[in-house]
Amino acid sequence: MSRHERETRTSYEAYERHAREIRADILLMTYRAGSGHPGSSFSTVELLVWLYNEELRIDPGSPDDPDRDRLIFSKGHASPALYSILARSGFFDFEELFDLRTLEGCLQGHATADIPGIEFTSGSLGQGLSFAIGTGLGATVSDRQYRSFVVLGDGELQEGQIWEAAMSAADRELSDLIAVVDRNGVQNDAPVAETKAISPLASKFDAFGWHVEQCNGHDFESIERAYSGAKSAELPSVIIAETQKGNGVSFMQRDQMGYHATVLSRDEIETALTELNVEHRLTEIERWETG
Repeated sequence: MSRHERETRTSYEAYERHAREIRADILLMTYRAGSGHPGSSFSTVELLVWLYNEELRIDPGSPDDPDRDRLIFSKGHASPALYSILARSGFFDFEELFDLRTLEGCLQGHATADIPGIEFTSGSLGQGLSFAIGTGLGATVSDRQYRSFVVLGDGELQEGQIWEAAMSAADRELSDLIAVVDRNGVQNDAPVAETKAISPLASKFDAFGWHVEQCNGHDFESIERAYSGAKSAELPSVIIAETQKGNGVSFMQRDQMGYHATVLSRDEIETALTELNVEHRLTEIERWETG
């Protein structure tokens, strides 16, 4: 194995450890809040780890820098994953995570743009791609070189606004726009294909004038290859990432709809943290329980 290959493998392993800690954050945040979307958050973790470590040009010390890259997190109900990586990147204090969904805290159930590092207030799904086109056009008219990224859930691709936006992005030749679809196949209470089928997804984006890449959304090597292709294209690009709700915890993976928005019990938390090899995080729950 060459030196470059060894260094690359070491980076992947570091990102995998980072992803396990983020999953632990998600479990503890939602457990303490008594509500949230752990399964949906889990499917985005590796996608966000790669973005914040390899792609996004942003500075926690200057979150409003006009030359920063923009990340539009359209899949807003998965905000615990985004909050965790922002806190771990230094955008706000780590302890803020555990006031999720409280009156005392600043972190709401859906991400809001008053939080450092968050560009877009989410809520009703299907709007993020339009917003990302706006930031992309903003770079053009202001003659800046920043890029715009948008993370979409596959369920929200059932919204007509998504496809109007897709057509506009190609029409405006926004080559610095990269959309990432978290293709976990499950929405609120049913499989996406049973609610309203969106396949063949790659063919649809291609027909709308986009460059298309596909990857395993839980494998960093696969994600890296997809970004390499997307960044070399002279079109707006979409990365369709095949993912799994609850990825990393066996019982959450088996019952993906059951853990879409279900907080784990105390016993389930212990089992999940053990499977993730982050048992040390149990001490945080014990501290809360003992006051």
